[in-house]
Amino acid sequence: MSCSEEEAPDEVPEVEQELVEPEVSEAAANQVEPEEHSDHLLSEVEKYKDLALRAEAEMQNVRRRVEKDVANAHKFGLERFVNNILPVVDGLEKTLENATDKDVPVIEGVELTLKLLLDVLAKESVNVIDPTGEPFDPNLHEAMSMVENPDMEPNSVFAVVQKGYALNDRLVRPAMVIVSKAPVDK
Repeated sequence: MSCSEEEAPDEVPEVEQELVEPEVSEAAANQVEPEEHSDHLLSEVEKYKDLALRAEAEMQNVRRRVEKDVANAHKFGLERFVNNILPVVDGLEKTLENATDKDVPVIEGVELTLKLLLDVLAKESVNVIDPTGEPFDPNLHEAMSMVENPDMEPNSVFAVVQKGYALNDRLVRPAMVIVSKAPVDK
């Protein structure tokens, strides 16, 4: 088949092209604008930054607490030992109180032993609480009884039944005392 020149087109027929919008899925339609999305991301970043700062602060608090607990363990680790050794000190003191003149060499030995023991306790920061004549302090003393004594200020320690002890200023055992009271007028 031959075509005549009239029938043969010199030009290619123009095809109308329509601009076809790509189909938008429902998920894409629900997405936020880029500006809103960046604001959302910035708020998320701030939220996680705040959480990280809080976690860091909590770790510092835990670290400080642990350091304090370790320091207290070192400082007061001897407390149980001190409680166990105090009856030995009391026994040596009672021995000296009840000693007679005929036991002079034994008395000297017990005095030296007691002094050595008290020096070791003092070296380990154990302090003796012997409040004779001082005002009664319920934080350091345990009142065993009260006696009338016109020569002493009321509410002061008349006598010490048993000395108290403190380890690094923490009370290990209160001093057992007799407290003076004002005389009752008849």
